[in-house]
Amino acid sequence: MTDTLDPVSAAIVDSGIVAILRAPSAGGFAAVADVLVDAGITAIEVTLTSAGALEAISGLRRQLPPGAVIGAGTVLTPDDARAAIDAGASFLVSPVLDTLGGASVPGYPGAYTPTEVYAAHRAGAPLVKLFPAGGLKPAYLKDLRGPLPQVRIMPTGGINLDDIADWLGAGAAAVGLGGPLVGDAATGGSLAALATRARRAVDAVAFARS
Repeated sequence: MTDTLDPVSAAIVDSGIVAILRAPSAGGFAAVADVLVDAGITAIEVTLTSAGALEAISGLRRQLPPGAVIGAGTVLTPDDARAAIDAGASFLVSPVLDTLGGASVPGYPGAYTPTEVYAAHRAGAPLVKLFPAGGLKPAYLKDLRGPLPQVRIMPTGGINLDDIADWLGAGAAAVGLGGPLVGDAATGGSLAALATRARRAVDAVAFARS
């Protein structure tokens, strides 16, 4: 690929992982984010379905070091996008295709079929979220990238830690990781266990790219 990525998208590709924080309440996200960043996962998506998500985005922007990028997930409407950007989101992620046009920060729409993936790319998405990826295999991504090598694709949804290297090896620009990475850490679960999972994820990225 010869096109130049914006700095936020480039940071996500460099990290290889977007950690997805989703819980009934965003109250535990600050502690989770500290653990993730300490382990080397510096791209964090706060889902708007979590109560207090906008306040969490603002707080994480103040809390985390400048190298961390904080975005909003489950962005479904233009109002969602505006509110997330006003809260300080550096990127937006949606499970669907048509909600991120015209945003002032990078937007990563969801797509599943080759037609949807290419439409998202043609619309200007620097990364296309392949979602839900849990029912697919890395071979599907490899087949997609045969005719669409110019599209940077981020599989998300149902990806386990043991799958990371396979997806990256099949051509993923990065992967989105939610429950298999975060577990119950955002709702009072072990932060030490989270740190172990985060290090496993970072090691898997390094292995895939070595």
